[in-house]
Amino acid sequence: MVNWQAYGSGDPVTIVVPGLGATPGEARIPASGLPGARVVLTLPSHGDEPDAPDGYWRYETIAADVLKVADEVKARKAIGVSLGAGALTRIAADHPDRFDRIALLLPAVLDRPRSAEVQAVLRRQTSEDEIAKTLPTGYALGDYVQARAKALRRLTTAIDQLSGAFPIADREVLRHVTAPTLVIGAVGDPLHPAGIAEQTAAAFGKGELRLFDSPAPMITHRAELRGLLQVAWQA
Repeated sequence: MVNWQAYGSGDPVTIVVPGLGATPGEARIPASGLPGARVVLTLPSHGDEPDAPDGYWRYETIAADVLKVADEVKARKAIGVSLGAGALTRIAADHPDRFDRIALLLPAVLDRPRSAEVQAVLRRQTSEDEIAKTLPTGYALGDYVQARAKALRRLTTAIDQLSGAFPIADREVLRHVTAPTLVIGAVGDPLHPAGIAEQTAAAFGKGELRLFDSPAPMITHRAELRGLLQVAWQA
Protein backbone atom coordinates (compact mmCIF):
# COMPACT_ATOMS: atom_id res chain seq x y z
CA MET A 1 0.00 0.00 0.00
CA VAL A 2 1.35 3.40 -1.03
CA ASN A 3 0.09 6.56 0.64
CA TRP A 4 -0.15 9.89 -1.12
CA GLN A 5 -0.75 13.58 -0.56
CA ALA A 6 -2.52 15.86 -3.05
CA TYR A 7 -1.47 19.45 -3.69
CA GLY A 8 -3.75 21.73 -5.67
CA SER A 9 -6.95 20.58 -7.32
CA GLY A 10 -8.67 20.12 -10.64
CA ASP A 11 -7.40 18.82 -13.95
CA PRO A 12 -4.99 17.59 -15.01
CA VAL A 13 -4.23 15.11 -12.25
CA THR A 14 -0.54 14.21 -12.09
CA ILE A 15 1.05 11.51 -9.96
CA VAL A 16 4.60 12.12 -8.77
CA VAL A 17 6.65 9.04 -7.86
CA PRO A 18 9.87 9.88 -5.98
CA GLY A 19 13.19 8.11 -5.90
CA LEU A 20 14.50 5.72 -3.29
CA GLY A 21 15.26 7.51 -0.05
CA ALA A 22 13.74 10.80 -1.19
CA THR A 23 13.06 13.23 1.62
CA PRO A 24 9.55 14.77 1.75
CA GLY A 25 10.80 18.07 0.37
CA GLU A 26 12.78 16.36 -2.36
CA ALA A 27 9.74 14.32 -3.37
CA ARG A 28 7.70 17.49 -3.96
CA ILE A 29 10.23 19.28 -6.18
CA PRO A 30 8.88 18.08 -9.56
CA ALA A 31 5.29 18.89 -8.56
CA SER A 32 5.89 22.57 -7.91
CA GLY A 33 4.21 24.97 -10.32
CA LEU A 34 2.32 22.40 -12.36
CA PRO A 35 -1.37 22.97 -13.14
CA GLY A 36 -4.16 20.93 -11.57
CA ALA A 37 -3.80 18.38 -8.78
CA ARG A 38 -0.38 16.93 -8.03
CA VAL A 39 -0.49 13.65 -6.14
CA VAL A 40 2.87 12.93 -4.47
CA LEU A 41 3.39 9.33 -3.41
CA THR A 42 5.25 8.11 -0.34
CA LEU A 43 6.64 4.61 -0.73
CA PRO A 44 6.88 2.10 2.14
CA SER A 45 9.87 2.52 4.46
CA HIS A 46 9.91 6.26 3.72
CA GLY A 47 9.01 9.09 6.08
CA ASP A 48 6.35 8.02 8.55
CA GLU A 49 5.24 5.03 6.48
CA PRO A 50 5.63 1.49 7.85
CA ASP A 51 8.41 -0.73 6.64
CA ALA A 52 7.88 -2.53 3.38
CA PRO A 53 6.82 -6.18 3.60
CA ASP A 54 9.34 -8.88 2.78
CA GLY A 55 10.03 -9.17 -0.93
CA TYR A 56 8.44 -5.80 -1.74
CA TRP A 57 11.33 -4.17 -3.56
CA ARG A 58 10.72 -5.37 -7.09
CA TYR A 59 9.84 -3.07 -9.95
CA GLU A 60 6.69 -5.01 -10.78
CA THR A 61 5.44 -4.71 -7.19
CA ILE A 62 6.18 -1.00 -6.93
CA ALA A 63 4.63 -0.38 -10.36
CA ALA A 64 1.47 -2.21 -9.34
CA ASP A 65 1.14 0.00 -6.26
CA VAL A 66 1.75 3.15 -8.30
CA LEU A 67 -0.84 2.09 -10.85
CA LYS A 68 -3.42 1.55 -8.11
CA VAL A 69 -2.94 5.14 -6.94
CA ALA A 70 -3.07 6.45 -10.51
CA ASP A 71 -6.36 4.65 -11.05
CA GLU A 72 -7.74 5.82 -7.69
CA VAL A 73 -7.05 9.50 -8.35
CA LYS A 74 -7.72 9.22 -12.11
CA ALA A 75 -4.29 10.56 -13.04
CA ARG A 76 -3.55 10.91 -16.73
CA LYS A 77 -0.09 12.44 -16.31
CA ALA A 78 2.88 11.07 -14.40
CA ILE A 79 6.33 12.12 -13.22
CA GLY A 80 8.88 9.68 -11.82
CA VAL A 81 12.33 10.28 -10.38
CA SER A 82 15.00 7.55 -10.40
CA LEU A 83 13.21 4.54 -8.85
CA GLY A 84 9.92 6.29 -9.63
CA ALA A 85 11.01 6.62 -13.25
CA GLY A 86 11.63 2.88 -13.32
CA ALA A 87 8.19 2.15 -11.91
CA LEU A 88 6.55 4.37 -14.52
CA THR A 89 8.59 2.74 -17.26
CA ARG A 90 7.23 -0.62 -16.14
CA ILE A 91 3.66 0.71 -16.17
CA ALA A 92 4.16 2.24 -19.62
CA ALA A 93 5.49 -1.05 -20.95
CA ASP A 94 2.53 -3.01 -19.58
CA HIS A 95 -0.12 -0.33 -20.29
CA PRO A 96 1.15 1.74 -23.25
CA ASP A 97 -1.87 4.06 -23.39
CA ARG A 98 -2.39 4.56 -19.62
CA PHE A 99 -1.00 8.13 -19.46
CA ASP A 100 -1.32 11.19 -21.69
CA ARG A 101 2.01 12.67 -20.59
CA ILE A 102 5.05 11.17 -18.85
CA ALA A 103 8.23 12.72 -17.48
CA LEU A 104 11.11 10.52 -16.34
CA LEU A 105 13.73 12.32 -14.27
CA LEU A 106 17.13 10.72 -13.74
CA PRO A 107 16.32 7.19 -14.89
CA ALA A 108 18.84 4.81 -13.39
CA VAL A 109 18.24 1.59 -15.29
CA LEU A 110 16.22 0.32 -18.25
CA ASP A 111 16.35 -3.30 -19.41
CA ARG A 112 19.79 -4.40 -18.23
CA PRO A 113 21.37 -4.53 -14.77
CA ARG A 114 23.43 -1.65 -13.50
CA SER A 115 27.14 -2.08 -13.98
CA ALA A 116 29.07 -3.54 -11.06
CA GLU A 117 30.65 -0.13 -10.53
CA VAL A 118 27.28 1.64 -10.26
CA GLN A 119 25.94 -1.08 -7.97
CA ALA A 120 28.92 -0.53 -5.69
CA VAL A 121 28.27 3.22 -5.56
CA LEU A 122 24.60 2.57 -4.74
CA ARG A 123 25.47 0.24 -1.87
CA ARG A 124 27.67 2.94 -0.32
CA GLN A 125 24.90 5.55 -0.23
CA THR A 126 24.11 4.99 3.46
CA SER A 127 27.24 7.00 4.26
CA GLU A 128 27.03 10.78 4.50
CA ASP A 129 30.53 11.09 3.05
CA GLU A 130 29.61 8.94 0.05
CA ILE A 131 26.40 10.90 -0.58
CA ALA A 132 28.33 14.17 -0.42
CA LYS A 133 30.67 12.91 -3.15
CA THR A 134 27.74 12.71 -5.58
CA LEU A 135 26.57 16.28 -4.94
CA PRO A 136 27.83 19.62 -6.27
CA THR A 137 29.65 22.01 -3.99
CA GLY A 138 28.74 25.61 -3.33
CA TYR A 139 25.01 25.08 -2.75
CA ALA A 140 23.10 25.50 0.50
CA LEU A 141 21.88 21.97 1.21
CA GLY A 142 20.91 22.39 4.85
CA ASP A 143 20.57 18.98 6.48
CA TYR A 144 19.84 17.21 3.18
CA VAL A 145 22.90 14.93 3.28
CA GLN A 146 22.17 13.83 6.83
CA ALA A 147 18.46 13.30 6.13
CA ARG A 148 19.17 11.30 2.98
CA ALA A 149 21.74 9.10 4.70
CA LYS A 150 19.29 8.41 7.52
CA ALA A 151 16.56 7.53 5.01
CA LEU A 152 18.84 5.18 3.07
CA ARG A 153 20.09 3.42 6.20
CA ARG A 154 16.48 2.33 6.67
CA LEU A 155 16.45 1.06 3.08
CA THR A 156 19.42 -1.32 3.00
CA THR A 157 17.14 -4.23 2.04
CA ALA A 158 15.70 -2.18 -0.81
CA ILE A 159 19.20 -1.29 -2.01
CA ASP A 160 20.23 -4.95 -1.93
CA GLN A 161 17.13 -6.09 -3.83
CA LEU A 162 17.10 -3.28 -6.40
CA SER A 163 20.80 -2.85 -7.14
CA GLY A 164 20.83 -5.61 -9.76
CA ALA A 165 17.21 -5.26 -10.87
CA PHE A 166 15.72 -3.50 -13.90
CA PRO A 167 12.13 -2.52 -14.70
CA ILE A 168 11.52 -4.14 -18.09
CA ALA A 169 12.90 -7.09 -20.05
CA ASP A 170 12.96 -5.51 -23.51
CA ARG A 171 12.99 -1.82 -24.37
CA GLU A 172 11.31 -2.48 -27.72
CA VAL A 173 7.90 -2.62 -25.99
CA LEU A 174 8.23 1.10 -25.25
CA ARG A 175 7.82 1.89 -28.95
CA HIS A 176 4.10 1.37 -28.45
CA VAL A 177 3.71 3.94 -25.65
CA THR A 178 1.37 6.65 -26.89
CA ALA A 179 2.25 9.41 -24.42
CA PRO A 180 4.89 12.04 -25.20
CA THR A 181 7.66 11.20 -22.75
CA LEU A 182 10.17 13.76 -21.51
CA VAL A 183 13.39 12.21 -20.18
CA ILE A 184 15.65 14.41 -18.08
CA GLY A 185 19.17 13.21 -17.43
CA ALA A 186 22.32 14.39 -15.69
CA VAL A 187 25.94 14.48 -16.80
CA GLY A 188 28.34 13.23 -14.17
CA ASP A 189 25.85 11.53 -11.84
CA PRO A 190 27.36 8.14 -10.96
CA LEU A 191 23.98 6.66 -9.99
CA HIS A 192 22.05 7.94 -13.01
CA PRO A 193 24.34 7.68 -16.04
CA ALA A 194 23.57 10.01 -18.92
CA GLY A 195 23.70 7.02 -21.25
CA ILE A 196 20.68 5.48 -19.53
CA ALA A 197 18.70 8.70 -20.03
CA GLU A 198 19.70 8.69 -23.70
CA GLN A 199 18.68 5.06 -24.16
CA THR A 200 15.40 5.60 -22.34
CA ALA A 201 14.41 8.59 -24.46
CA ALA A 202 15.34 6.72 -27.64
CA ALA A 203 13.28 3.68 -26.61
CA PHE A 204 9.98 5.54 -26.18
CA GLY A 205 7.96 6.07 -29.35
CA LYS A 206 7.52 9.75 -28.48
CA GLY A 207 10.58 10.23 -26.29
CA GLU A 208 12.31 13.58 -25.86
CA LEU A 209 15.66 13.97 -24.11
CA ARG A 210 17.03 16.87 -22.09
CA LEU A 211 20.47 16.47 -20.50
CA PHE A 212 21.75 18.88 -17.88
CA ASP A 213 25.50 19.41 -17.58
CA SER A 214 25.35 18.79 -13.86
CA PRO A 215 25.50 15.74 -11.58
CA ALA A 216 22.46 16.99 -9.65
CA PRO A 217 20.13 19.16 -11.76
CA MET A 218 17.37 19.03 -9.15
CA ILE A 219 19.76 21.14 -7.04
CA THR A 220 21.71 23.16 -9.60
CA HIS A 221 19.01 23.71 -12.25
CA ARG A 222 15.81 23.44 -10.26
CA ALA A 223 14.07 26.44 -11.82
CA GLU A 224 14.97 25.37 -15.36
CA LEU A 225 13.86 21.81 -14.68
CA ARG A 226 10.53 23.00 -13.34
CA GLY A 227 10.16 25.22 -16.39
CA LEU A 228 10.64 22.24 -18.69
CA LEU A 229 7.94 20.32 -16.89
CA GLN A 230 5.55 23.27 -16.95
CA VAL A 231 5.99 23.70 -20.71
CA ALA A 232 5.52 19.98 -21.27
CA TRP A 233 2.36 19.91 -19.16
CA GLN A 234 0.87 22.81 -21.14
CA ALA A 235 1.53 21.16 -24.51
